[in-house]
Amino acid sequence: MSELELRQTTVEASAEHLGPRRRRMPRAGTVLAVAFVAFLAVATVAPSLVWTQDPNRIAAADAFESPSLAHWFGTDESGRDVYSRVIAGTASSLLIGVSATLIGLALGLVLGVLASFGGRVLDFGVGRVIEVLFAFPGLLLALLVIVVAGPGPVTATIAVGLSTAPGYARIIRGQLVGIRSSHYVEAARVLGHSPGRILARHLLPNALVPLFVLATLGVGQAIVWAAALSYLGLGAQPPAAEWGAMLAAGRTYLPTAPWLTVFPGLMIVGTTIATTMLGRALTRRGREGR
Repeated sequence: MSELELRQTTVEASAEHLGPRRRRMPRAGTVLAVAFVAFLAVATVAPSLVWTQDPNRIAAADAFESPSLAHWFGTDESGRDVYSRVIAGTASSLLIGVSATLIGLALGLVLGVLASFGGRVLDFGVGRVIEVLFAFPGLLLALLVIVVAGPGPVTATIAVGLSTAPGYARIIRGQLVGIRSSHYVEAARVLGHSPGRILARHLLPNALVPLFVLATLGVGQAIVWAAALSYLGLGAQPPAAEWGAMLAAGRTYLPTAPWLTVFPGLMIVGTTIATTMLGRALTRRGREGR
């Protein structure tokens, strides 16, 4: 066999080996995660298409009804349909989670850019600030922010965003430092491109794409932290239709009406698992596409 035929055979064998990987069907867990996220999107944009009753309709005669065909998740102490209230709380819970993640990304981007382009002194200073923030657990840092600024859903969102910023800042700094020494960045410098143009056209696009994939993992964590703050009375307040606030309102009736806390808790867990699986699927797809 000639060298050319040997190379052709090797290429065909490699294509046959890689072909099934590239044509591999999505995993069942990924499909379920996408379906659940799509359901959450519909519940956020058009909740009236999903809920079965008015979530704020009070019917004292129907108080504390257990789950049934009439009330899928039962009713609360005021006779309101728990399923409809869980659906109504999807928008606020997701808004808090997504907004907190965007705040963390924005602050992390600023700190990461300053650390990687501000010189050694600024890099050292930003690095020490990040290390100090990492010394506090994320939820504890959010609690400290709320103690200073006061409770409320807006404050809780900002607090959660601030607590996630150090992690994003460290990742962005590492990405930028690695990309800055690449060949195409060196070529851009040789061609006389300004540092701002290099940052905007070469560094940030290549650094942010994997970071946004990672941010899908952070949305679930932000939702859990925001729900925890609401449960402690530092975020959304009852009778708001927000998952953490519903947990706080239902804990009093846990022995007699556990569905008041079980179903909002399941929504928090389900959303966290779905966004985490979706983020991992995107990460895995990005690695296979390289």
